[in-house]
Amino acid sequence: MKELKNILQEVQTKKSRNYITFLTGAGISSASGIPTYRGSDGIWIKGTKYYKPESFGTFEHFSKNADEVWQYTFFRKKMFSEAKPNDSHYLLKGIEDCIPDKFNLITQNIDNLHQRAGSKKVYEIHGNLREMRCSEECSKDVYEMPNIPLKNIDEDLTYDEKKLLFCPKCGEDTRPNILWFDEFYNERNFKLDTTLKIAKNSGLLIILGSSGATNLPNALVQQTIKYGGYVIDVNLEDNNFTENFISKKNFFKFRGDIKEFLELFKNLMKG
Repeated sequence: MKELKNILQEVQTKKSRNYITFLTGAGISSASGIPTYRGSDGIWIKGTKYYKPESFGTFEHFSKNADEVWQYTFFRKKMFSEAKPNDSHYLLKGIEDCIPDKFNLITQNIDNLHQRAGSKKVYEIHGNLREMRCSEECSKDVYEMPNIPLKNIDEDLTYDEKKLLFCPKCGEDTRPNILWFDEFYNERNFKLDTTLKIAKNSGLLIILGSSGATNLPNALVQQTIKYGGYVIDVNLEDNNFTENFISKKNFFKFRGDIKEFLELFKNLMKG
């Protein structure tokens, strides 16, 4: 990719707006065996019921089915714990080591694989499954999830386990500290303002395995382009980013494997 070499050289010589930022989605974790969220293998299953993420992954559903959602949460945590960071996660860690002061990693993923690969500068814009907070928002406190045994898909929480999931301040249900489909981004839990500022100061924003189906990722791309930065969409196929930004002169696409792109990128940085 000839453009990549030229873009990288230009960004590296800038004195301002010279951050190199990566935006990752579910596609980067698929090589670790984690199903993509919206793909054909990404339908959520609980017992004999089948849900689409857009209906299950909502606060409305949680408010009526808290026990079911918590059981699924500990099933997902089990899936994530059994997965291992893949080569792309470690390549990003290597790039961060090369440019620690100019590197940012914004992720939509809640699987913790970037951190397990050793990445430090990670902004989780969809939250994570390490934390929980009061479902009634009685305070701004965020709590570490209790040490509840991880679950199989058909294994329910016990009564004693459920008691560990009540808010210690008001006694209402807690909830996973993640962004659901019927909720909005904010700074406190999802780094809205922080990541928009990062995008503004990025000379290069690289999308890895995200389809651009939610608002903030698109806003980050728009912000980078608006202030003169470049955006490269690395995916196997065209997506919402392509549809929204292909007409912009600073938007490029790389159709292929994420690992292949990151190996190329790291080699160009060294050269």
